Amino acid sequence: MKPQLHGWLILDKPRGLGSTQAVGAVKRIMRQAGYPKTKVGHGGTLDPLAEGVLPIALGEATKLAGRMLDASKIYEFTIQFGEQTDTLDTEGEVIERSDRRPPMAAIPAMLDHFTGEIEQAPPSYSAIKIDGRRAYDLARAGEEVDMKLRAVTVHSLALAGERSDAPIRSAFATSAGRPDPYDPAAPLELADAVTLVAHVSKGTYIRSLARDIARALGTVGHVTYLRRVKAGPFAEERAISLDSFEETAKGAPLQDLLLPLEAGLDDIPALMLDPDSAQAVRQGRVLSDLPHPDGLHLARLDDVPVALVEITGGTAKVVRGFNLPDVAE
Repeated sequence: MKPQLHGWLILDKPRGLGSTQAVGAVKRIMRQAGYPKTKVGHGGTLDPLAEGVLPIALGEATKLAGRMLDASKIYEFTIQFGEQTDTLDTEGEVIERSDRRPPMAAIPAMLDHFTGEIEQAPPSYSAIKIDGRRAYDLARAGEEVDMKLRAVTVHSLALAGERSDAPIRSAFATSAGRPDPYDPAAPLELADAVTLVAHVSKGTYIRSLARDIARALGTVGHVTYLRRVKAGPFAEERAISLDSFEETAKGAPLQDLLLPLEAGLDDIPALMLDPDSAQAVRQGRVLSDLPHPDGLHLARLDDVPVALVEITGGTAKVVRGFNLPDVAE
């Protein structure tokens, strides 16, 4: 009998596949490979249009999927200027056109206005519920959708490939060596499209960000390419394709492809337990007189995660327990 799997599979989701479909594909591959029935979830929805990092939680790691939804994300995306669609991406119908194209050298300065805490209206074609109905269902039915502004945080926003430590020669010049438009001798390079990298908080809609950037540059635009390159602690360097996962499942142990459950908790300090205190935590009992600082901790017995605990004034209470076997078992 193959072992129960617990941990994170970092999937490089292809374009055209929904997040729920990706979860279904992982379940099918595991079932065909002879693994026992396992709870599977994902750590943050990616639209079918988008590709890239989709953390898939297996077994006890599904208890942490909610935390992954709250994590910040990094996206690379391309804005095509000149047309805005009703979905703000390539899937929709063109609803507005503009002949204006922004000067390439003006784009970096404009990005500063979209960095930090901002307000944005989500796309009408989104999963947000309005009076109990999904916004995209209302939009598809031709109903008027009033999307309220919401506060989000853009931690950083830059041209793709631009080094954050490169010197900027003027407020409008870029590290890529483009000319300063204040120089009358400089040729004016107009942009048909631009590719950006954004590090954003949960709840940020990249399609809305692209729409608003295009508007601020005096034109309209929509997203033609969207890739998530990082979700929480999980980066694209560790991501594998569904095809690779399926091929590996035919011969090698799938646990070799997984990151451990605690990989999703890289920013949480450890609380090391002895066997007696580990047993107490597993029973939901409180630990007292701990010298640790207040806050969330990952309680461990040797290398085995036992629970997430909240320490307050030296007392630890269980927030989320994990049912993982001890190494000795």
